[in-house]
Amino acid sequence: MIPVPGKQPQNPSDQPPPLRLAEDGDASGASAAPAQNPNDASRASATANETSRSGSSLDTMLGKIVVERGLMSPDELEQCSSQLRAKRDGVSLTLADVLVEREFITRKQLDRFRFDIEAVKTSQQIPGYRIIRKLGAGAMATVFLAKQISLDRLVAIKVLPKKFSSNPNFIERFYKEGRAAAKLNHNNIVAAYDVGQAGEHHYFVMEYVDGDTVYDRIVARKRVPEREALEIIRQVAAALQHAHEMGFVHRDIKPKNIMMTTSGTAKLADLGLARGISDKEAAEAESGRAFGTPYYIAPEQIRGSVDIGPPADIYGLGATFYHMVTGKVPFEGTTPSQVMHKHLKAPLVPPDHLNPQISGGVALIIETMLKKDARERYQNAKQLLRDLDLVLAGQDPEFAKPHVDLSTIATAVNGASAQPAAVVRKESSGVLANPLMVALIVIATLSVVANILLGILLVSG
Repeated sequence: MIPVPGKQPQNPSDQPPPLRLAEDGDASGASAAPAQNPNDASRASATANETSRSGSSLDTMLGKIVVERGLMSPDELEQCSSQLRAKRDGVSLTLADVLVEREFITRKQLDRFRFDIEAVKTSQQIPGYRIIRKLGAGAMATVFLAKQISLDRLVAIKVLPKKFSSNPNFIERFYKEGRAAAKLNHNNIVAAYDVGQAGEHHYFVMEYVDGDTVYDRIVARKRVPEREALEIIRQVAAALQHAHEMGFVHRDIKPKNIMMTTSGTAKLADLGLARGISDKEAAEAESGRAFGTPYYIAPEQIRGSVDIGPPADIYGLGATFYHMVTGKVPFEGTTPSQVMHKHLKAPLVPPDHLNPQISGGVALIIETMLKKDARERYQNAKQLLRDLDLVLAGQDPEFAKPHVDLSTIATAVNGASAQPAAVVRKESSGVLANPLMVALIVIATLSVVANILLGILLVSG
């Protein structure tokens, strides 16, 4: 739960690692890049094997990595390897020393590579699985693509870094995610297969999703078309309905945690912050602390409320929906505290003000999902699904209703009776531009006229 400050850019494609309290699991700068050409990898392996005769196993893997990631050519690796026979102050050089000295890599890159190499070495020791490649890395884990040998299927394996393996809190959170995922069985939730320990490392085996994320689509296309966004949000709402019925609240709904298969199926991922709705002990232990990702976090999560329930997930999904169709997060800021303060206090810019192409029904749904008071939101995913289905069918939502400010109506009616008609038309143009306001004013006016006529008749009678 480490805040990472940074300014939300105007264009999502320029977005740095987002502000967050929860770890996003986003790929680090050390993720794998394609080899320069098919022959480079084999040449790098041969050179690395030669290097290992005069260096360490770290040199062997490091040589292969730097070529695979396009940081140097096989010829340059061979030249660097030839320097390893030399000694400096009686100490043999390592490939890492030479690469940093000749500025092929930085010291920071070397540290990341060592972390990756350690993770790969550990993952290769997980019984029953054959590691294929690294998929990505975040602050809390490294994820690998692997084959489950017994069932001959591809899986994703999340490995807890060695530096966290002696921390009971990180270990418990890691296994908690596995236990929560194992209790959920839904087509729109990434399935959990196995959790365990290999040596000093802990791992979690899950379904491999061969596609992108909703966040990737926002970055690539700026905005997701309304119909596509509706269909994705509906699938995630169905996943949430199942999770809530099984007694779990996710607490970290966001674009990066919604994975998309190549066939268009949405899969809700990362249950690292999931908590039992009825788990009062855990709720009390976390009271007053904010858990979630600032751009998508519900107000009650910011306050550290004890009674976090389904409406909190609906708020996170609403913030995700807003980001999808407008290309912007609901609230921006340069620090997590600024963003979260806006979730608590700042008025929401209606989504159709940012994107006029959004239909009225979708705008109403999003605004209802993002109500600051949890009691004014959808109370469960079933209500949300009902409105999503209605809008998908071209009808008006049932639970999301336009907000009518009665004080505005009263002011307009009183003003109409006290001012000349010309002045009323000029000053009330904003109210009169709304057909609903016009209808209510007409009804109120007719009611006043009817009462006057009725009084006259009674007096004359």
